[in-house]
Amino acid sequence: MSLNQDKYHTFAALLQDLRHDAASQLTVAEIRQRQVLLQQFFQEEIVPLANEESREQMFRTEISKQLRLLGVDVSFLAGASQPATIETRLKTICDRITTLIRYCEAVLGNGE
Repeated sequence: MSLNQDKYHTFAALLQDLRHDAASQLTVAEIRQRQVLLQQFFQEEIVPLANEESREQMFRTEISKQLRLLGVDVSFLAGASQPATIETRLKTICDRITTLIRYCEAVLGNGE
C-alpha cells in the first residue's frame, strides 16, 4: 500500500470512528474536538501529498469543503437545545461524515 493510500485509510478510519461515536455517546465538546483533529490530520498529512493527478486533487478539494461544512454542522449542534433539533443535527453530522468516507473510498478506488 502506498503512503498516500495509507493516509487515506487512516483518515477514513478516523471518520468511521467519529461517525459511530457521535451517533451514540459523544458530547458536543468531544465531537468538536474530534472534528478539529480530523481537520488537522487532513491539513498536515493529506494536503501535502504531492500528487498532481486531477482526480485525486478534485477529491481533496471536496474533502476540504466537506470538512469545513462539518465544522459548521458541529456549531449548529452546539446551538441546539431541543431534543428533536439535536437529533436532526447529529443525523446531518453523520451524513456529512459518510460523504467524507465515500470520498476517501473513491480516492482509494473502492467506490467505483
